[in-house]
Amino acid sequence: MLWVDKYRPKTLDKMIVHDDIAQHLKKLVTEQDCPHLLFYGPSGSGKKTLIMAVLRQMYGASAEKVKIENKTWKVDAGSRTLDLELTTLSSTNHVEINPSEAGFQDRYVVQEIIKEMAKNRPIDAKGKKGYKVLVLNEVDKLSREAQHSLRRTMEKYSASCRLILCCNSSSKVTEAVRSRCLNVRINAPTEEQIVKVLEFIGKKENLQLPPGFAARIAVQSNRSLRRAVLLFETCRVQQYPFTSIQAIPPMDWEQYVSEIASDIMQEQSPKRLFMVRGKLYELLINCIPPEIILKRLLSELLKKLDAELKHEVCHWAAYYEHRMRLGQKAIFHIEAFVAKFMSIYKAFLIATFG
Repeated sequence: MLWVDKYRPKTLDKMIVHDDIAQHLKKLVTEQDCPHLLFYGPSGSGKKTLIMAVLRQMYGASAEKVKIENKTWKVDAGSRTLDLELTTLSSTNHVEINPSEAGFQDRYVVQEIIKEMAKNRPIDAKGKKGYKVLVLNEVDKLSREAQHSLRRTMEKYSASCRLILCCNSSSKVTEAVRSRCLNVRINAPTEEQIVKVLEFIGKKENLQLPPGFAARIAVQSNRSLRRAVLLFETCRVQQYPFTSIQAIPPMDWEQYVSEIASDIMQEQSPKRLFMVRGKLYELLINCIPPEIILKRLLSELLKKLDAELKHEVCHWAAYYEHRMRLGQKAIFHIEAFVAKFMSIYKAFLIATFG
């Protein structure tokens, strides 16, 4: 088992990071009827860990007994019937789904599937009616129509269902949805907190950490706890005992993006663009989010550019990122950015060197 799963805190009492938020949530769940919750914060900050701990606080160990299902739902969309396939993670008391997986059909997921789930009210051993919890991931990627439908579901089924929403940015969640939830901001952990977690894991695994080694991993993790633990385990696999000058390897996909940036800088041609497209597809099919690919690619290209080009390249990266969020096929927009960059860079080289 990966350390990131092995040492994930299972209860609110065992949180090393965000322990103050954990205690507040424990009080909220224990003492009163829990409201709808919206967890938001950067990737790797610990949102999912807190959500799972909240579910365990509500339902005990049964919240961890989950099954994964790929289910096809038949949804009535006016004049036609749609088949929507969704992956659900469920226990007896909660269901976790990512409605944005349905793309532009996400509103049908919210209007029909979530409504159907919300109707079924669980009954405990004493015959008392409880409430089901629906965990919805990436709600910031839902369309406006889907979010409006979600608001109505939250109001109508609040007696039988509680929603726990999870996203990276609350600014993309409508005010109507946010106002019906208790908003919980999960900040990225500080480097000191990451060091504390790495030292805790090192102690559990009986590892000797050289002075400053955990701090170097924390710096390279970019304040993502998940990434820090993965880097730590990678270092352990590559070389142990650790040394104070041991190299901390970049993630494989980051190395791959760096190679793509080098390919783009070496040659600007349709043939090279076609080759780069194949590499971008490789990243996308390995589940690297397109926004992350574009951001990392921009970062790698900026390292190799003259100062006078940086502003223009950043402008076009922002433009295509915005277009990507509005569109459906991420590859089109990333490829369009690469083509635009090649055009700008080639014109710059011709103007400079003739």
